[in-house]
Amino acid sequence: MSDIKGRIHSVESFGSVDGPGVRYIFFLQGCHMRCKYCHNPETWSMTGGELLTPQEAFDKAYRYHNYWKDKGGITVSGGEALIQIDFVTELFKIAKKNGVHTTLDTSGNPFTMEEPFISKFNELMEVTDLFLLDIKHIDDEKHKELTGWTNSNIIQLAKYLSDNNKDMWIRHVLVPTVTDDEESLKKLSEFVKTLKTVKRFEVLPYHTLGVFKYENLGVEYALKDVMPPTGEEIQRANDILETSSYKGYLE
Repeated sequence: MSDIKGRIHSVESFGSVDGPGVRYIFFLQGCHMRCKYCHNPETWSMTGGELLTPQEAFDKAYRYHNYWKDKGGITVSGGEALIQIDFVTELFKIAKKNGVHTTLDTSGNPFTMEEPFISKFNELMEVTDLFLLDIKHIDDEKHKELTGWTNSNIIQLAKYLSDNNKDMWIRHVLVPTVTDDEESLKKLSEFVKTLKTVKRFEVLPYHTLGVFKYENLGVEYALKDVMPPTGEEIQRANDILETSSYKGYLE
C-alpha cells in the first residue's frame, strides 16, 4: 500500500469542531453529491489537490501532536473522505500505531455492502475511533432533490456503525424551508434513537459564507434566496430532535 497517495484539498491545523479536542483536519478532494448548500464546491472535482502518501500526511499532522493532549487527534473530512478509502485506512493505521485518536467525517454517499467496498470499510472501521455522519435529509425523495442521490445507503451506514459498536456523532444541517419541516425532523429524531452508539447529535445552522465560490466557479447557487436560520429556528430544531439528550463525547 506504500504507493497510495491521497488528494488533499486543504488542511486545518487547529480544528475544534470536527471531533473531540484539538484536531488536525485533512479535507480531501472529491465528492459525488451536489448538496445545494455545499460551502466547499471546489472540493467536488476528483482531480487537483496536493498528493501525499499516508506517511507524508501523518508526518505533516504529527508535528502538532503536542497540542492535542488526551482528547485531540487527526480528522479526515472532505469532499467525501470515503472516496479515498484506501488512503484514509493507511493513514489511520499509522495514526493508531502512534497512539493518535482518529475521526472520519463523512456523508456516507460511497457506502455499500457490496465487495470490495465493504471489506475495505471493515478494515477502516478497525482503525477509526469516531465517525461524524452527516444526514442531509431523512426523507429519501427530499434527499435526492437536495443532493442528487438517495439516502438509503447512508441510513444503512448509520445502522451498520451502530451494530458494530462504533462511536458516532450525527450531524444535520438546518436549512430553512429545505431541511427544517417538523415531520422530517421528528422522523430523523426517531431514527437516531434507534442507534446505540450516538454520542452527540448536532444541528449545524445553514450559512452563506461559500456563495462567492459558486460565482468564481461559474456555477449557479440554488439557494440564493434562503436565509440562515434564526436562533429561534435553531432552538426549535434542537427541541424536536432532542439533541440535549446526547451527552457528548470525552467530556
